[in-house]
Amino acid sequence: MDVTNLYSIGELSRRTGLPVRTIRFYSDSGVVAPTTRSPAGYRLYDLDALLRLELVRTLRELGMDLATIQRVLDRKLSMTEVATAHADAMDVQIRTLLLRRSVLRVVARRGSNLEETKLMHRLAQLSGEERRRLIDDFVSGTFRTADADSAAVAMVVAATPDLPDDPTGEQVTAWVELAELVGDEDFRARMRRMAMRQAAGRPLDIERDAGEELTEFTRQKVAETMESGIDPLSDRAAPVIDDLVHRFAEVFARTPDTEFRHWMAQEFEEAHDPQVERYWRLVWIVNDWQVVPSLIPVYPWLIQALRKDRVA
Repeated sequence: MDVTNLYSIGELSRRTGLPVRTIRFYSDSGVVAPTTRSPAGYRLYDLDALLRLELVRTLRELGMDLATIQRVLDRKLSMTEVATAHADAMDVQIRTLLLRRSVLRVVARRGSNLEETKLMHRLAQLSGEERRRLIDDFVSGTFRTADADSAAVAMVVAATPDLPDDPTGEQVTAWVELAELVGDEDFRARMRRMAMRQAAGRPLDIERDAGEELTEFTRQKVAETMESGIDPLSDRAAPVIDDLVHRFAEVFARTPDTEFRHWMAQEFEEAHDPQVERYWRLVWIVNDWQVVPSLIPVYPWLIQALRKDRVA
């Protein structure tokens, strides 16, 4: 054999950029065996071995293990099969890294303590299937009674929160809060009561006694005010609330004072649960849905404005 066409292990190292000890390990493993040995017993490699070694280096840089590489080199696996499998695996790794990055940014921004950081990481790490299972368990556990409104159940299922692969810090924070919320039995009971109220179709006592005309006027007026971006505790909200309080006071033959305002707030709270509203807002954030003003309940705004300690 013409040894001038052969490479020593040192020359192979210089040509491939791989350490001598790595090439020696590959040789001992049978991945890239030496072509022959010199009279002094040193390993020598031909051009095929050089090309094989460069391929091994490339595949290792792509994250393939030696056993898989050996099967590729022995033509027991096609490069198409291996590339597809590793591309899929890298997709999972990328999603995991993106999620970890989002969690770390939230931790850095909020100055989270160790326990909160661990909780956020654990909940954010759940796979898409595990997150769906968490919501499925919430739905089945919350609406297991026959009294639940099927439309309400369908709406919850259709709006299953789905954390994206590269979530924003706000989405991570919302998902963590959402995961804690759906696991709380008190919240499940609240959600169940709201669904049963919807199923019964029963109006609030204050709506029934005030009449359809004033009730519809109130909803429309508050909705318009909300769409204008007016804060319920701001001075701009005061004229709207004063007008509504006087209208209701006239119907109920009451004095439009602070006590009456608080009574109105309590009556409207029968149809509103702040935790249930919070659930839907978190779903909107996680799913990156545009907040549609017409779908935002008007009574929370009204209740907050009525609770403001101000004589009408």
